[in-house]
Amino acid sequence: MKAVRVIPHPDGGRIEVQEIARPTVGPRQVLVRVRASGLNRGEITQAKDKRSGDAMTVGVEFAGEVAEVGSEVTAWREGDRVMGHGRECQAQYVLADPLAIMPVPSTISWTEAASFPNAFITAHDAVITNGQLQPGESILVNGASGGVAWAALQIASLWQARPVMAMSRSAEKLARLAEFGVDVGIDSSRESQVEKVMSTTEKRGVDVIIDLVGAPVFEANVKSMAVGGRYVNVARLGGREAQLDLEQLWLKRLKLIGVTFRTRSEQERLQCVQACARDMLPFLKEGRVRWAIDSNFALDDIHAAHAYMMQAQHFGKIVLTID
Repeated sequence: MKAVRVIPHPDGGRIEVQEIARPTVGPRQVLVRVRASGLNRGEITQAKDKRSGDAMTVGVEFAGEVAEVGSEVTAWREGDRVMGHGRECQAQYVLADPLAIMPVPSTISWTEAASFPNAFITAHDAVITNGQLQPGESILVNGASGGVAWAALQIASLWQARPVMAMSRSAEKLARLAEFGVDVGIDSSRESQVEKVMSTTEKRGVDVIIDLVGAPVFEANVKSMAVGGRYVNVARLGGREAQLDLEQLWLKRLKLIGVTFRTRSEQERLQCVQACARDMLPFLKEGRVRWAIDSNFALDDIHAAHAYMMQAQHFGKIVLTID
């Protein structure tokens, strides 16, 4: 089968599409014939950092049909339409834990389904599990044009957060975000985040911040927060080192929270998948999730897909289609 592989190199890992053996299903596993797989920036940075060790298949999310089930699996059958979160997903076949996959409604395309798992599981963990967003509370998402941001904004809107605020350097992208539940857009290229948040919230500040930018917005984020606010950092695309005014932390009784799958156990990862499935699948079945698919690339065009993602001009998800 075809798979996207990282080949270790002293100067940084190199991506290749290779032919490898189809995996063999274990008694407690499900084998899925992958039809599409979402692309994520973390896969690119991890590939570049791989300078030694064995070659590995990349990818953390997929959608496709169940091709085979293990002897001890009862929840799934061959032919079931599924999407899931896992490892080695950018390949024609992937092995998955039965708890790591979710059903795909017949009304949803493979491309749409493949864009759901990583973005919504990550966003749900950030917004609901760690951010503890409650109906009627306010939320701000920094760097609001990628897949996780698009998912976080929708979750906040579905949870009846008010207002839902999004920040971006692109006025065009902010305009597009209105259809995903954004009440207030902040154009950081021409207006102050702190002033806009405070005027919008009647000087109270924002209850939850989902930060995908990092260092450049850290100080403004802290100043923008309400007493008892929760600051959840998901990514550091703009930098990872920032200064913290402990007086602000103390006076506002803030919670600073970092989230990642890299240091989670397998059990913790599966709990995140199941929590997202519990809360989000009803909305998915009702057709209340709106899709933001920027582009599709064939598996063989993986280098072009990576180059496009690193330009940081996309809106929503980039998806690989797999024949």
